Amino acid sequence: MEFLLDPSIWVGLLTLVMLEIVLGIDNLVFIAILADKLPPKQRDKARIIGLSLALIMRLGLLSLISWMVRLTTPLFSIANFSFSGRDLILLLGGLFLLFKATTELHERLEGHDEHGDSNRGYASFWAVVAQIVVLDAVFSLDAVITAVGMVDQLAVMMTAVVIAMGVMLLASKSLTRFVNAHPTVVVLCLSFLLMIGLSLVAEGFGFHIPKGYLYAAIGFSVLIELFNQIARRNFLKNESRRPLRARTAQAILGLMGGTRQTNEDEGSQQHEKNDETFAEEERYMISGVLTLASRTLRSIMTPRTEISWVDSDRSPEEIRLQLLDTPHSLFPVCRASLDDVVGVVRAKDLLVALERGEDIVAFAEQTPPIIVPETMDVINLLAVLRRAKGRLVVVSNEFGVIQGLVTPLDVLEAIAGEFPDEDETPDIIPDGKGWLVKGGADLHSLEQALNCTGLVSPSSDYASLAGYLLSHAGQMPEVGEVFELHQLRFIVREVSEYRIDLVYIEKIVTEEHDDE
Repeated sequence: MEFLLDPSIWVGLLTLVMLEIVLGIDNLVFIAILADKLPPKQRDKARIIGLSLALIMRLGLLSLISWMVRLTTPLFSIANFSFSGRDLILLLGGLFLLFKATTELHERLEGHDEHGDSNRGYASFWAVVAQIVVLDAVFSLDAVITAVGMVDQLAVMMTAVVIAMGVMLLASKSLTRFVNAHPTVVVLCLSFLLMIGLSLVAEGFGFHIPKGYLYAAIGFSVLIELFNQIARRNFLKNESRRPLRARTAQAILGLMGGTRQTNEDEGSQQHEKNDETFAEEERYMISGVLTLASRTLRSIMTPRTEISWVDSDRSPEEIRLQLLDTPHSLFPVCRASLDDVVGVVRAKDLLVALERGEDIVAFAEQTPPIIVPETMDVINLLAVLRRAKGRLVVVSNEFGVIQGLVTPLDVLEAIAGEFPDEDETPDIIPDGKGWLVKGGADLHSLEQALNCTGLVSPSSDYASLAGYLLSHAGQMPEVGEVFELHQLRFIVREVSEYRIDLVYIEKIVTEEHDDE
């Protein structure tokens, strides 16, 4: 036992343990890939059997050190190459690694095993174990030769091998789980095996490749993959912060073609594919329902400038003519200003009250307005509209200034598209080459009509096309001014003193698309 007191023995043992673990990692990774071909209940058993066989094989080879030494004696020569028993084992093992890694990569890249456990066939248990045994023979030879070259004491060699295999056995399950949960890691490991197989074949022909080069390449690749995994983790973390409702809506839109492709060819192919399943009107309505939760009241309400309201200070005859000339059925009744709303009345009821000579203000006060803040989302507005029993809801800002009004029809238009009144023209009019769009057109509807993305921004304070263009121009544009944004060309056609009234939009066709 005196040799246990020798510091060099302990240094050699620790160094050899570390080297054995390093040399065994590639073995462990490949065992994890092979075990994944088995049913889940048999994977742990196969992994334990594989590592146990590797331990037994290495201990057996260590006990045959004299035989190991004779393996380096040349057996025959071909041309300028002499082959020993070790060379033949390295050649066969390298070819085996090249073959297995290539076939595994082919399966992974072709997606043959991406259909779930319930839809794929599992390999035979003993066939997998046999492959593990062959693999162990190759890697055990390398590990044993390393042990023989570093330490003279057989006990130290065996102790190091036992400790290293014990550590690998403890780490095997977590490593296997990690490898199988990350497809890119599997491809990276198979690439390592290709490199190791090539190095074994080269050594079998007598060309020695320093291990440092291999470990440096593997270490650099692992570092890049680590960055990739960190980036993916951060992406998933950011995605998880988005509301589940928004993520679900985006996923469904993607399945039915609601997310547009930046590539024109892919976009057209996706569009043709979805046409077979969903009609254009169906896609429009489904996407309208799914995006309803993300819309603001400003995007669906009738803006203040377009509200038809009754001034109680006007004469009964003027009010009667206004009600008869306007196709609306509901009117806010106000005192001189839209911000002083008295009530909301039906046109036919107000006409009857005028015929009877009733006081308009007193009549309107019987149905006071329902006022909601402009910060309310559309989903919560639905409950308010139900309580309103068909009447319109007035939208106000934080200062009590009326911003617009909302009716059940506005919500329906957000889902199914416009239903213009008799005195209205559609906000979006296609003309074959482009679209003639009103400045007040809703950006959500515009995205769906133009089959594009990028116009709507949750963080922006605008909801109309005019607001979108003003935010990019920074000032009121002039007639004829052109903006090119998100592969779209916006040409301002009509501008009033305070707003953009009409815009012509056309898609920008790239030169590559023209050539096709």
